[in-house]
Amino acid sequence: MVPFLVILAIVIVFILFFIAIYNRLVRLRNNREQAFADIDVQLKQRHDLIPQLVNSVKGYMQHEKSVLTEITDARSHAMKASSIDEKIAAENRLTTALQGFNIAVEAYPDLKANQNFLNLQEEISDIENKLAASRRFFNSATKELNNAVEVFPANMVAGMFGFKRETMFDLGSQQRVNLNEAPEINF
Repeated sequence: MVPFLVILAIVIVFILFFIAIYNRLVRLRNNREQAFADIDVQLKQRHDLIPQLVNSVKGYMQHEKSVLTEITDARSHAMKASSIDEKIAAENRLTTALQGFNIAVEAYPDLKANQNFLNLQEEISDIENKLAASRRFFNSATKELNNAVEVFPANMVAGMFGFKRETMFDLGSQQRVNLNEAPEINF
């Protein structure tokens, strides 16, 4: 009878350990999804401001139609993206388009004096700062999940239930190239 109780106790401990690992993985996945939902709120606000921004500069930037078209197309793709990975790629494209827009704006001093435009730029800058903070939190949650999925013995439980390594919200390749290039400074 005693060996049976010992074996039963070991099995119960093993099952409880298994359940604890599974529940931790679920919590970490949910934290990651919540972190992305927070990013989604900021992205929605940014998407809502872009048409206003484009409309406020149309009269000034008639020679920069390709820049405005790229922003509009990138916004459209970003709004249609469904999975987290698709949204990350689409938002990186939109961010790159907005950076190109900001560079093009430098050639239009009259535009930089337009109060409506300046207010929109300030709002977008504020949203970009909030997005950066939200991305850091998302990447932290993703790192925790990825670590849990890869370490033993949680990796065995993760494999059984389809938990996998997830993608970080990092800079797109074009943004990374832009960081490596020295900015041109004119005096």
